[in-house]
Amino acid sequence: MRIVIIGDVVGRSGRDAVAKYLPQVRERLRQDYTILNGDNAAHGFGITGKICAEFYEMGIDCITAGNHVWDQREILAYINNDSRLLRPLNYPPGTQGNGFRLETLADGRKILIVHVVGRIFMEPLDDPFAVVTDLVRKHPLGVGIHAIVVDFHGEATSEKVAFAHYVDGKVSCVVGTHTHIPTADAQILEKGTAYLTDLGMTGDYDSVIGMQKHTPVQRFVRKVPGERMTPAGGEGTFCGALIVTDDRTGLAKGIEPIRLGPRIQEAWPKI
Repeated sequence: MRIVIIGDVVGRSGRDAVAKYLPQVRERLRQDYTILNGDNAAHGFGITGKICAEFYEMGIDCITAGNHVWDQREILAYINNDSRLLRPLNYPPGTQGNGFRLETLADGRKILIVHVVGRIFMEPLDDPFAVVTDLVRKHPLGVGIHAIVVDFHGEATSEKVAFAHYVDGKVSCVVGTHTHIPTADAQILEKGTAYLTDLGMTGDYDSVIGMQKHTPVQRFVRKVPGERMTPAGGEGTFCGALIVTDDRTGLAKGIEPIRLGPRIQEAWPKI
């Protein structure tokens, strides 16, 4: 299976970059399934139902969120009616929405998308290691499930790496989101799970992780709260990765980054 996952979309610049580059990605990479992290899609904070609909119209199959999932109040009522929008699985039982999606493709292959948020330097939610272990025990890779993708939305690189090693061989891939900076460590782990610490953001890189530069810079310099941060409005860069899996085992055959647009070095997968 060929799976594209797109890193954190930040504001209008990020949404425009998805609209601009996704058709090129689909034409060139011929993916079977497309996942997008939309945690910052609505003016930098959360996502709305209208934006979800726009992404689905573009060809996105599933949207993950993150620590900003509840920033737009309308999502509290919306998320129960949209099974393609995932909040982190490790919210307490009874929380609105779903933390995973099991989908059958037109050709009969099944993919499981799982979304968790880290606990280091983040809100102390339930243990992501435990909840994913329980889920994949119920839906084992290679036993009717052709691919399992985990979006680990976390601040600490060590937590992401540790998690990936913990589930190595049990899922097809673990990709990190949240830090908005693309990392250069795409690899296949010892037991066959693909890994990348962070996909990077899809947004304007002439910024401080997607936000207009002045306010965050002044917060660091003056050490006092300032005005609310707003997304940078320049041309956006599309960041993500292509993962290729073995349909027989569900394990990874390859993972390579995708980076298209201004300011950072372009990268097209060759797998």
